[in-house]
Amino acid sequence: MDGGAFGAGKAGGAFDPHAFIRQPHTLLRLLSWVFSIVVFGSIVNEGYVNRLDESQEHCIFNRNRNACNYGITVGVLAFLSCLLYLALDAYFPQISSVKDRKKAVLSDIGVSAFWAFLWFVGFCFLTNQWQASKPEDNPMNEGGDAARAAITFSFFSIFTWGFLTFLAFRRLRDITFQEEYNTLFPNSPSLLP
Repeated sequence: MDGGAFGAGKAGGAFDPHAFIRQPHTLLRLLSWVFSIVVFGSIVNEGYVNRLDESQEHCIFNRNRNACNYGITVGVLAFLSCLLYLALDAYFPQISSVKDRKKAVLSDIGVSAFWAFLWFVGFCFLTNQWQASKPEDNPMNEGGDAARAAITFSFFSIFTWGFLTFLAFRRLRDITFQEEYNTLFPNSPSLLP
């Protein structure tokens, strides 16, 4: 076995896209990325409707523009966050320092837990506003499927981001173990690949 930090035996090696795609955190992050696209895309495309006697469009969620703004903002920022952490996941095997790996995983834990919370708030907010919507505000029932899709994928996002948090905690445990092992046995080969 090569010495070094957890997984650092491959540091500087070639990027393996097949191994990268098969990792559970990569699949979940891609799934979260798709969910965020569905949420903000459905609100942007069909989240604004108007009555027959009005020309100005209003948010389909109880005519509350804050509900649409929240869904769009959280969706777009989650989309960008997924891209950032997908790049970090791809770069992670190249990081040879245990301390730098630990920082990356700690940031992943914090960001994933934060997004799970934001998606929970978004699900509750959108559901509440959708439930309070009046049929006379949308007489032709336009955008109902888009609103339900935004609510549904907000709900699914709670679990994908929550599970990403769990996987990051597991990753942190492995890194912490490797750090302690290296401290106790500085001249021995790395225990983990």
